[in-house]
Amino acid sequence: MNPGHTTKLNDLLTLLRQGDTDAVRTELIEHSCQRLRLLAAKMLNRYPMVRRWEQTDDVFVELATRLHQTLEDVRPESARHFYNLAGQKVRWVLIEMARRHYGPLGVGRNHDTGEQAETSSQPRNVSEWVAFHEAVENLPDEAREVFNLTWYEGLSQDEIGEVLGLSVRTVKRRWQAARCQLYEALDGEPPS
Repeated sequence: MNPGHTTKLNDLLTLLRQGDTDAVRTELIEHSCQRLRLLAAKMLNRYPMVRRWEQTDDVFVELATRLHQTLEDVRPESARHFYNLAGQKVRWVLIEMARRHYGPLGVGRNHDTGEQAETSSQPRNVSEWVAFHEAVENLPDEAREVFNLTWYEGLSQDEIGEVLGLSVRTVKRRWQAARCQLYEALDGEPPS
C-alpha cells in the first residue's frame, strides 16, 4: 500500500465529515477505485461458480454504488473505519450475488460450472461460500477488522498495523484468533 494512499484517504474522509457533498463521496470512491476493483477480481477468482455469472466490473459497480450511498449517512472517522465499511459492503455484495444466482429462483441453481474451488480451504459450493462470509460478519470486532484487512483488502501485516495503530505481533495474534474462530464456526478448515 502506498503511504500516500492512506494520507489522501484520511484527507478525503476529513472533507466528508466537514460537509455532505456528492463530489467528496465520488472522489473518495475514485481514490479507492483501484483497490476496490482488485478486491472484486480477487474474490471472483476464488469462486468460479459466481464468476460464471458475474464479471469483476459487475461486482465493482455494485460495491461502489453501495459504498457511495452508505457514505451519504456514514462518516468514517479514519482509513481504518473506511476499510471496515468497505469490507462489510464487499461481503454483502458477494453474499447477495451468490444467493441471486444459486438461490431457489437462481439461474445457476441447476447449472454445473465444471469448475471446483481452487484449494481445499475454499468453500466447495455457494452455501458454504455464503456461510463463510456470514461467519466473517459475525466475528468479534477486533478479529473481523484484521481478517477484513487481510482477506478482503489484501493488506500486509505491517500495513494493517499502520492502519490500526497496532504492533505486527498484535495483528498476527488477531489474525490467528479470527482463523480459529472461523474454523469453529464453519466446522472445517480455516481459509489460508
